Parts: sequence; C-alpha cells; structure tokens
Amino acid sequence: MRGFRWQHWAWLVAVALLATGIAALLALFPGTLDDREGRMRLVYLVLLLVLVGSGLMAHWRHRPSLMVRHLLIWIGVLLVLVIGYSYRFDLMRLGDRLTGELVPDRGIDAGADAVSFRAARDGHFHVAATVDGVPVRFMVDTGASTVALSPADAKRIGFDVERLSYTLTLRTASGIGRGAPVRLREVRIGPIVVRDVRAVVNRAEMDRSLLGMSLLERLSSYQVKDGTLTLRR
Repeated sequence: MRGFRWQHWAWLVAVALLATGIAALLALFPGTLDDREGRMRLVYLVLLLVLVGSGLMAHWRHRPSLMVRHLLIWIGVLLVLVIGYSYRFDLMRLGDRLTGELVPDRGIDAGADAVSFRAARDGHFHVAATVDGVPVRFMVDTGASTVALSPADAKRIGFDVERLSYTLTLRTASGIGRGAPVRLREVRIGPIVVRDVRAVVNRAEMDRSLLGMSLLERLSSYQVKDGTLTLRR
C-alpha cells in the first residue's frame, strides 16, 4: 500500500505539473489550440509524456536516482523542443543566411520578393536558378542584352541544340559567335519568378550561362552595394 500511495501521489504531482506546463504554454503562445493541428500536437505531447512517465514510474522503486536523472533529461529535451518550435522561423532564416554565406549562389532572403547574393572569389555574382524546372547556375552579366545559355545547359533544359536556328550574331569576350533565339517559360531565383523570358543559346561552348538584361530588366530593381547584389521582383 505504501508503494501504491507513493505512486498515486507521484502521478497527481505529474498531472499538476503537466497542467501547469500546458497553461504556461497557452499563456506564452495564445491561439495555439485554435486549430485542429495545434490540438493534435497537444494530444501527441500528452501521450508521449504519459508513456515516458509510466516507464519512469516503473523504475522508481528500484533505482530512484536513475529515474530522477532520466526525468531531468526528458524535461531538458522537452524544453529544447518547445524553444526550437517557438523560434522555428528565426532558425529557418538563420539557416538560409548561413547557406547563403557558405554557398553564395544560393542567395539570402532579403525580404518580400527579394534575394541577395554575395560576390564570389572571382569578383562575379553567381546565381542558382531554376529554368523550366531544371537547375541552372548563372553568372550575372549586365553587359549581356539577353539571358545566354551554354549548349550544355540548353540541352538539360530540353532544347535540341542541333535543330535550333543560329541566326543571331553574338559579340562575346571570346569574339564573334552565333546564337539561336529561344523563350524560357519560367525562371525562378529564390522567391522571384519571371515568365516568358527572352534568351539565346550560344552555339559555342561556354564556361557557364549568363544572366543578362532580358531578365534583369523585368525586375522592379537590381542593386549592387558593398559586394552584395540584391534582386527584387
């Protein structure tokens, strides 16, 4: 009976602590239980705590010190999960910024419909974009009148480079070349989406495709400041 009474009181204390914790969370985050998803998260959390608590209680009589240690560990894990969930959007922004710093062509969120890129070691701005669903790495070139695709990138996007009509004369850093006019259904750069973009497929091989004015002029603004290029839709 003594063991039963102790377990009984322990469960009452656990329930009281759980109720206090839920009340504190609701006070800190009002509206948490307003939607079905929030209520389901609460039910899942309560069931998890009951499962863990049952296991701890089963070991209480034999190794109380171990139970206390495990209880403290679970409390710490719970606090970390709650704090992480509370700051999830800040952590996501931090992750995006770290990715942008480590991989400059991925870009950094610069607000609504805007993305920033740090200059690479070669001094140029490189941009990871998606063209018609295919990832393409561009080098920004404001001196290029259109988006210029390398033959390799054009093939990956789906153009038959052997059947294109190379009717345009291109003046590049390597000299005079030939290019075929094409249209890109959609170009995505971070949160920016531009549709029906004029482009040209270069007949000669290129180190990388160029992001030229046919896309940049479609943006509300693009600015270079302190080694950072910011594109804004």
